[in-house]
Amino acid sequence: MENPAQMENPAPHSPLVLVLAGTGYGQQAPLLWWTDAIVRQAGCTVVAPRWTVDDIAAADPVRFVEHELTSALAGRRPDLVVAKSFGCAALPWALAEAVPGVWLTPVLTNDAVRQALAAADDTHVALGGAADPVWRPDLVRGTRARLQTIDQADHALEVSGDWRASQRLQADVLAVVEERVAAI
Repeated sequence: MENPAQMENPAPHSPLVLVLAGTGYGQQAPLLWWTDAIVRQAGCTVVAPRWTVDDIAAADPVRFVEHELTSALAGRRPDLVVAKSFGCAALPWALAEAVPGVWLTPVLTNDAVRQALAAADDTHVALGGAADPVWRPDLVRGTRARLQTIDQADHALEVSGDWRASQRLQADVLAVVEERVAAI
């Protein structure tokens, strides 16, 4: 028999945030580690699939990432995606499913990722480093997504040889993540 109090006061919906790793930038790396903490402290649920990128995955990252996230979500729909580099291959899927995202160092040299970001609306924000050769915001003109270039940062969103500057700029990046999490 169901508890009448539970029927009257159903458990509140816990927003779901999908956190996607890069190829060599896993869930334990600073930006994703702190993203997980931000999301959990906000009372959200985290789904963070772990993967190994082999030659087949590298040849078709969009297909690989979509397969992995579909499996990890098991029919649930996330309220937000936060992805790093290779995980940004989820951009076409996120647009098709109308799931907003924070895209950290998307590989804009990949046609599908670049085209998806170009078509994104203002529910998406993408951040990349000025010293990152795959961060090419000039290739996504006309996008309504918010694009932010981090001065002196590389693909890890770090400043080579300066851990203090890296820590400060990553705190600024994580503030963007926190802002987007608070919005859900």
